[in-house]
Amino acid sequence: MAAARRPLVARTRILIPTLVVLIVLVVLLGVFTRVYTDLLFFRSVGFGKVFNTVLSTRILLFVIFGALMAVAVGANLLLAYRLRPSVRPLSLEQQNLERYRAAIEPYAVLILFGVSILFGIVAGVSASGRWRTWLLWRNGESFGQRDAQFHRDISYYAFTYPFQRFLLGFLLTIVVLSLLVTLVTHYLFGGIRLQTQGERVVPAAKAHISVLLGLLALLKAWAYYLDRFGLVFSSRGAVHGASYTDTHAVLPAKLILLFISLLCAVLFIYNIFQRGWTLPLLSAGILVLSALVVGGIYPAIVQQFQVRPNEASREAPYIARNIAATRAAYGIDQIRPQPYDASTTPDTTKLGADSATLSNARLLDPNVLSATYDQLQQIRGYYGFPASLDIDRYTIAGSDGREGTQDYVASVRELDQGGLAPQQRNWINLHLTYTHGKGFVAAPANTVDSSGRPVFTEQNLPPTGPLNVRESRVYFGEMSPDYSIVGTRQAEIDGPGDAAGSQATTSYDGSGGVSIGSTFRRALFALRFQEKNILLSSDITDSSRILYLRNPRDRVSKVAPWLTLDGDPYPAVIDGRVTWILDGYTTTDGYPYAQRRTLDSVTADAVTTRVANRANQAANEVNYIRNSVKVTVDAYNGTVTLYAWDEADPVLKTWMKAFPGSVKPKKDIPASLLSHLRYPEDLFKVQRDLLASYHVTDPREFYSQEDFWAVSPAPDDQNQTQPPFYVYSQLVGQSQPTFNLTSPLLARASSKLAAYMAVSSDPGSYGEFQVLQLPKGVTINGPVQVQNLIESNAKISQELNLLRGQGSRTIQGNLLTLPVAGGLLYVEPYYVQARENAVYPTLQRVAAVYGENIGFAPTLGEALSQVFGTAPDSTPGGGTGGTGGTGPESPQPGGGTNDPQIRQAIADADRAFTAGQDALRKDPPDFTAYGNAQKDLADALDRLGRLTAAPPPPSPPASPEPPPSPPPAAAPDAAPAAPPTTVAPAGAPGG
Repeated sequence: MAAARRPLVARTRILIPTLVVLIVLVVLLGVFTRVYTDLLFFRSVGFGKVFNTVLSTRILLFVIFGALMAVAVGANLLLAYRLRPSVRPLSLEQQNLERYRAAIEPYAVLILFGVSILFGIVAGVSASGRWRTWLLWRNGESFGQRDAQFHRDISYYAFTYPFQRFLLGFLLTIVVLSLLVTLVTHYLFGGIRLQTQGERVVPAAKAHISVLLGLLALLKAWAYYLDRFGLVFSSRGAVHGASYTDTHAVLPAKLILLFISLLCAVLFIYNIFQRGWTLPLLSAGILVLSALVVGGIYPAIVQQFQVRPNEASREAPYIARNIAATRAAYGIDQIRPQPYDASTTPDTTKLGADSATLSNARLLDPNVLSATYDQLQQIRGYYGFPASLDIDRYTIAGSDGREGTQDYVASVRELDQGGLAPQQRNWINLHLTYTHGKGFVAAPANTVDSSGRPVFTEQNLPPTGPLNVRESRVYFGEMSPDYSIVGTRQAEIDGPGDAAGSQATTSYDGSGGVSIGSTFRRALFALRFQEKNILLSSDITDSSRILYLRNPRDRVSKVAPWLTLDGDPYPAVIDGRVTWILDGYTTTDGYPYAQRRTLDSVTADAVTTRVANRANQAANEVNYIRNSVKVTVDAYNGTVTLYAWDEADPVLKTWMKAFPGSVKPKKDIPASLLSHLRYPEDLFKVQRDLLASYHVTDPREFYSQEDFWAVSPAPDDQNQTQPPFYVYSQLVGQSQPTFNLTSPLLARASSKLAAYMAVSSDPGSYGEFQVLQLPKGVTINGPVQVQNLIESNAKISQELNLLRGQGSRTIQGNLLTLPVAGGLLYVEPYYVQARENAVYPTLQRVAAVYGENIGFAPTLGEALSQVFGTAPDSTPGGGTGGTGGTGPESPQPGGGTNDPQIRQAIADADRAFTAGQDALRKDPPDFTAYGNAQKDLADALDRLGRLTAAPPPPSPPASPEPPPSPPPAAAPDAAPAAPPTTVAPAGAPGG
């Protein structure tokens, strides 16, 4: 039996080490694959130094702190073993332990190294994750400002203090773990005898334990020292920052506890020379009692009996500190609300001055019209548009040479592999054939045709339009697949060909991605993506490249991991190329006295919670934020470029010092890019949330919270906040329209409007805020009340019931708030969509509200006529024409402008547009003439569409196009909807 058992034991002894070695090799191979392919990615985008810095820092931290932990634990383990008593009493306890000692001692060296290395690896891995803390500490730049309590530069709290807390926590962990292994070892080898008569702890073990307890007390003293500076982040008082109780009770208590801890450390060391454990127990008791009484009870008494009865006066100086710090930390210290004597009765004499705002009122909601863009501009089933489109502005010259600027609803026609039929979804199609999207699509935000559809300026395949897109292929986008391999023997599908029904193909010739020609690299990427075909496919050649990390946000997060990115990248045409633009934030939670905010909760709104391509922020607490970096990602090559935007930001300076050369200076931003930069939404949301309270700068008024504001709930989802809106409008006191990000604010715990907030994105006035503070004695309805007014109006309700009948539903668009005519005008588009057959929304009505005056009509001009007291000549209910723009559009290339009928249609549209603008410029504006001009404009656009429209190329059988939209439900007798407009005429609104 014993002989039979020996081969089994021998095989087990061989098998177990072999399995361990194999597991280690598999883990190392996985780590190597990930690290090496990441290195290839960083090199492909020119950020190899970032990769090297992060990797070397992580390795350095792993080695330093891992070795420190391993040496400390190993040394204490070895010391405890060496200090074991040579003679142990013959007690039952020691006899029981003898069996364990006999089993352990032959492997003592192996156990010593194994335990030390295990603790060292765990500690090293944990420490390597703190590479950001290390780099900030090593490269910290001065803020040039000092805190109000300790008068230290703010850089100490932002960069040095976090590292000190990390180091303290690490050292405490080392001492505690060392104490634990020491106690276990001393007990196992007889240095500690819990159940044996006589001396319980031998002198050598006592000395060892006392030294460790003394070190623990010293570290506790350092903790109390650091706790003093941590009071600037306290949340005990009315606001964040050291409060009255913190400065008058907690601060001196921390100092007392510091000295008590030092005394305890001395007593622990002195105990080495004393018999028994009286001194250590006494010192520990004193420390615990002091922490309870001095650190807990005394501050509570001060808070209860000194502060609470007089909190407004006691806390006033500390609230003032918080107000000043918060306004500086969030970049709102220069914003001052200005009185706006808003009225609920419009002053029609001021309407002429507001014509730019009225003519540019946005009718196209980018969060509603994705399906409309899909239906009219998808072209092929394997293309698509994201659920949320984007808003940007363009300056386009018209046929008469005049340039006009306005906002456009723009998007990229991206690859949507979900549109492929099941039989098409094989590895070659998904990763070698269908590799990219194509084209840029844009429509004026204030214009629709008579059927309520966008009038596309940039459109179709091949792409046509005045934006002159020279490279229309989109290999890097929000909808791009995980990876594609390009430059293979397989032709890449490139949309419809020139001939009817033909299919264009292409082969990628850009510099994006990583070369995958060698067998070694193919094997690594096969491991990374868990796909054997990457290694086995004969279609991959020596010149093939693999594109991965293709979402612009993911791409930037990889190369600049120190940035917090805005949740909404947006595309723009820059110098003929489709370019993604992103906003990068530098943040910290180490700004003393500043109020903290959690990014995910502050930036969430009714759009981010329901739109898939709007990324939510992480649940990071911050109390300082700057839009310090503007980032671009080329949609064809994937090139990532970082530009410094707020060059005075000390956090940005610190990161630029840590990663030299990774961020270009602000002066390198080309003018063509500068004209498309927007004020970022997430930063604006954070600032409006803070301004709702921190527009109040008097500490006593702040404490009362009487004049606090709140962000309005969304009219269609009152559980979520209303998002801000980009609008091209003319702010109060300005003579020209600008591209602004805007939001109304309510009086807290009320639906009454309290303020209107806007910030400019124009290069000449970028970042300039205008906060209009409404008079307290006037009740102006907020967005939710306005929505209720519209829906509860008897006439409108009857009309809405008709629109919502016969299998259709209405969709409310963005409810815009616009300062007009000495008050505030609300404009809301209403779209109609059939509930079945996958049809798309079309604009059918526009609501306008000013005070208690409500307009609801097919066009904005007619709705404004109802609001401001004039009636259009024609009866409401006709086609849905749009508003005029601020300048003319140029004709699309290939529009057939030599045809006299087309030229006449263009001239008619130009004449109608000019007539509409002239009507708005009158004092007061002539809305009757304006409404008639819009009807003429819509007729001209429809006529032009019929003259120039060509049938779209047929889709492949595997991905059929959705059926066309039926006529609006409210007008069953109307003619069928016209085909999509394919040419934007000269003089059409929206140029």
